[in-house]
Amino acid sequence: MLEGWIQIVLTLLIVVAITPVFGRYMARVYLEQSTFLDPILNPVERVLYSLVGVKTKENMTGWQYGRAILYSNLAMGLLIFLIIMNQGWLPLNPTKIDAPTWDTVLHTTISFITNTNQQHYSGETYMSYGSQMWGLGYHMFTSAATGLAVGIAFIRGLTGRSLGNFYVDLIRSITRILLPICIIGAIALMAAGVPETLAGVVVFPTLEDPNISQAIARGPVAHYEIIKQLGENGGGFFAINSAHPFENPNGFSNLIQIVAMLSIPTSLIYTYGLFANNTKQAWLVYGMVGVLYVIFIIVTAIGEYNGNPAVNALLGSQQPNLEGKEVRFGWAQSALFATSTTGTMCGAVNSLHDSFMPNGGFITLSNMFLQIIWGGQGTGTAYLFAYLILAVFATGLMVGRTPEFLGRKIEKREVVLASFLLLLVHPIAIMIPAGIALAFPDQLSGISNPGFHGFAQVIYEYASAAANNGSGFEGLGDSQPSPFAMSTGTAPTLTALWWNLSTCFSLLAGRYVPIIGLLFLADSMSRKQAVPYTTGTLRTDTGLFIGVTAGVILILGALTFFPVLALGPIGEAFFIAKGIG
Repeated sequence: MLEGWIQIVLTLLIVVAITPVFGRYMARVYLEQSTFLDPILNPVERVLYSLVGVKTKENMTGWQYGRAILYSNLAMGLLIFLIIMNQGWLPLNPTKIDAPTWDTVLHTTISFITNTNQQHYSGETYMSYGSQMWGLGYHMFTSAATGLAVGIAFIRGLTGRSLGNFYVDLIRSITRILLPICIIGAIALMAAGVPETLAGVVVFPTLEDPNISQAIARGPVAHYEIIKQLGENGGGFFAINSAHPFENPNGFSNLIQIVAMLSIPTSLIYTYGLFANNTKQAWLVYGMVGVLYVIFIIVTAIGEYNGNPAVNALLGSQQPNLEGKEVRFGWAQSALFATSTTGTMCGAVNSLHDSFMPNGGFITLSNMFLQIIWGGQGTGTAYLFAYLILAVFATGLMVGRTPEFLGRKIEKREVVLASFLLLLVHPIAIMIPAGIALAFPDQLSGISNPGFHGFAQVIYEYASAAANNGSGFEGLGDSQPSPFAMSTGTAPTLTALWWNLSTCFSLLAGRYVPIIGLLFLADSMSRKQAVPYTTGTLRTDTGLFIGVTAGVILILGALTFFPVLALGPIGEAFFIAKGIG
């Protein structure tokens, strides 16, 4: 037990140590200050700007910034759709894999351009090397860079600056942050044993019978794996994601992946502090999120360490819950990875979330409901400070002071936008399609587990799509052809077709509506005249205010999603405690 907790603590200490260094570097990049990469990247970026036709000093309004995101994402989406649909005759397809069904390709396209990477297919059997590299891998960079650009634009607006230029932010996010780290990270993963090859499958005779052969899939995995984690994409090269020994072979590679997925969202909070010239507030916000994150890890880890009471009764001793887990990671690293991947909206998995105890189901769902621990790539930081705006408004009303944030008044427009983003869009994107699926359990939902756990499976899939996370409880008939539908005698493609198309609604609503709203909110804040601090100003860089903010986050989250949690993991926990499960 002690060894597991030590591993968790050491990993978190590494992340905290990286935060000010990486946060300061990102601040210099986006403030266009000098960095050590300037001699190499300045000429490269000038060529890219001239090819794209970008005027680097031209600032955009909120709507212009959002429109640039929509247009560029639409063009990139068409590109990936065409690549996958034509992968059968395109190069880099050594196993001659044909294109998946159109609805699978549509869902995959939308999933990857929204930085979700929700996969209703098995990577090694459905996608060619070309599709993985040119299509999916390319979008892992651009979708992550889009999220980073939105986060930085929001921080600029919040601190009274113009929002900047989307194309400049996109290019700089790739060239100066994502690509350099990915080069180093891919080399480190190759050293850890992750393959990087264009050769096809390897055929070996099985140990049971030398006359029977087994085909072992491989491919260009290492470079794909690092951007999967760093960009909080989460889509696996193989079906079982980071539980696969070729994606995540040992404890060292697991450490790299956890640190990579946490590094950008944690460091962006410090970057905000430098933009606002208030690192004290940044560390207080960081501490608030960090405390919630640690509590969530503890709750998940305790559930996995204590194991299933029904299984323990059969064994006559207490054993950790190792169902759906890799022995090389165990209960501790599985719990840490699960909490981190749903907290950062990465979505990669090194264990099966469907097999976690109700503690883990509660926490992973809660992370995707709140979206701020630590939140999605760039957008999670924006969500976090949108909560701060609501906390400023609520606190100002309670103490009778004019709500102000960073010297700018919080008025009706800002409160309406923040409330719309945090309290309406996310629940709508989850609850409406989930309600329809649950109303037709046999025809649409394809639930493999009855009762509370089956309910959680459906909610998890839509929460994952709406939060741009991409992980799943699994056990649903969401792949083509649907095994569940075929086993029950219903239409072979109906459940999978439903999941592919209905989650597209959640993917798009959960990505682009909040992005446009956040940009409008940032644009509104950037246009406000700053007022000087006085003795009557409500300070937002105090422990008391940060505590109030934590309360606002938890209360709003509980009011919105607690009934769903009660019908899912909480109900399942009581079910197991009574000895029924």
